[in-house]
Amino acid sequence: MRTSGAAALVGSMVLGTCLLGATAMAATQSIPLPVPSPKRVAQASQPARAPLTAPALTGNPAAGNVVPVATPPRAGGFDGSQKALADKVSGYLSGMSTLVGNFIQVGPDGGRTEGQFYIQKPGKVRFEYNPPSPIDVIADGNSVVVRDRKLATQDLYPLSQTPLRYLLVDKIDLLKDTNLVSVSADDVFVTVVIEEKQALTGTHKLMMMFGAKDFQLRQWTVTDPQGYDTTVAVYNLDPASKPDPGLFRINYERVLQ
Repeated sequence: MRTSGAAALVGSMVLGTCLLGATAMAATQSIPLPVPSPKRVAQASQPARAPLTAPALTGNPAAGNVVPVATPPRAGGFDGSQKALADKVSGYLSGMSTLVGNFIQVGPDGGRTEGQFYIQKPGKVRFEYNPPSPIDVIADGNSVVVRDRKLATQDLYPLSQTPLRYLLVDKIDLLKDTNLVSVSADDVFVTVVIEEKQALTGTHKLMMMFGAKDFQLRQWTVTDPQGYDTTVAVYNLDPASKPDPGLFRINYERVLQ
């Protein structure tokens, strides 16, 4: 159970596991409420996997009317409007130096959890899960650890091998620096999908959703090679807050023991 949701986050961005009142929170915060796809419910008896990428969510999040829909990769190049959208998303990500806020995570088995996150670019992030989850996820610019406060253990991952790097890199051009397979927009969200194929681990997908008017980050979903989805929605975003550098320190001696 230690890494069922959080290692999923190293897989959703490497992020946890159980949350109540998400519908009411979505109504008051107007965030896209993450919901498990029907496929995940059918496979709920299987072990939870790390957060990766999932179907796009559409509808009115304030009313709780959120429906998972497929976002197929685009076969061929992008048109001018899609390139403009990708450039705006790249500009937002490149211009963001710090970000603090709250998150809601939905794992492959439908389990929900919530907490707070802190980003300091380049390369640093911390996800703190609210009790009863004992999990913290910390990246220090080189590595990511999934730490269990209760068991006093942690698992180490290279930051370069997790989808977190797309949010934490100093500058990014989605059209040049990633395998961007889909760009779409409606009145609520701008959605981009990145696909990665690795010889040893298979194909991962990362879907990121941004506000259609302000281009602020709203949600991401990671899909692992087995098709397991983990979705993280963020809200109460504060790009002006300066996180304490101590939040991103990793105790490597504990890992080596």
